[in-house]
Amino acid sequence: MPSITSFYAGLLALLFLVLSARVIFYRRRHRLSLGDTGDKALLKRMRVQANCAEYVPIAVILLLVLELGAATPLLLHLLGASLLFGRILHAYGLGSTPQNLVARQIGMVLTLLVIAISALMAVGFALF
Repeated sequence: MPSITSFYAGLLALLFLVLSARVIFYRRRHRLSLGDTGDKALLKRMRVQANCAEYVPIAVILLLVLELGAATPLLLHLLGASLLFGRILHAYGLGSTPQNLVARQIGMVLTLLVIAISALMAVGFALF
């Protein structure tokens, strides 16, 4: 079983649940059903959650590919921890009022670096 990927996938899923709960509780507290209804605070929470949903799946799939392709545990942990830290930083930065642009940018850079490195390594494993 790919235990390293499982570990980070579980932690990232818990992060997604926290971000989802922030949207749900806000909607319930303000009695908002569909869409963002023009509420900027709700829209911000929705985008933080959606951004996580947009980037995490491809990164976790690539992490799994690397683990199945016999990448070293140290590399897998570095990639997984960077992804988790990046997603937390991004959520904090984007979700803050006012936005913490530095945290948001560092979070996205970490996320995109993990995806890029993992993608290149996956291609490398397939070719060699």
